Amino acid sequence: MPPLVKICGLTTPEAIDHAIRVGATHIGLVHFESSPRHVELNKAAMLRHHAGSRVRVALLLVDASPRLFGLAYGAVRPDIVQFHGHETPESIAVIKQHATVEAWKAVGLKDAATLEQSRKYQGIADRLLFDAPAQALPGGTGTRFDWSLLAGHRHAVDWGLAGGLTPGNVAQAIAETGAPLVDVSSGVESAPGVKDMDKMTAFLKAAGR
Repeated sequence: MPPLVKICGLTTPEAIDHAIRVGATHIGLVHFESSPRHVELNKAAMLRHHAGSRVRVALLLVDASPRLFGLAYGAVRPDIVQFHGHETPESIAVIKQHATVEAWKAVGLKDAATLEQSRKYQGIADRLLFDAPAQALPGGTGTRFDWSLLAGHRHAVDWGLAGGLTPGNVAQAIAETGAPLVDVSSGVESAPGVKDMDKMTAFLKAAGR
């Protein structure tokens, strides 16, 4: 069975429609002002409503305060909140006590020790998203990490692969890691924050959808 595919950083109804049409199972909306893919909460709510039940919708937040989380979750009502900062298992557990939402945690994978440390999210996060270590931005930079770190690893939590994926390398990434979900953002763009319809089509095809 082909992996699930999430296209993150969508900012227009047209891009959402195309992502769904070519087989994406998940889409991501980014609420983080430093990102070129940032959408204000009122726009995120509109895009989430536009997507409806056709696809699962993730809202990406970075080190959001409890107040911002409450505002964002209340406005957008996503299926998933993707935590992409320094959120601890304890902070995510508290949030899940107050919001019925699937929680994903991005983990910047530097080495085998980082992979082992990610086990602390077991029983807290519904999915771990292994990404390249944070640089100027916590994600969406087009940087990949060493996929061999995941080879043979016994995952205790559902997971996905992100970081530097493109139509040209996603099939190899899936073959090398066995990823059950792949997540792409900059790899299907013509410019930062601008999704390319042809690249989205090619990515989904290469991922086997």
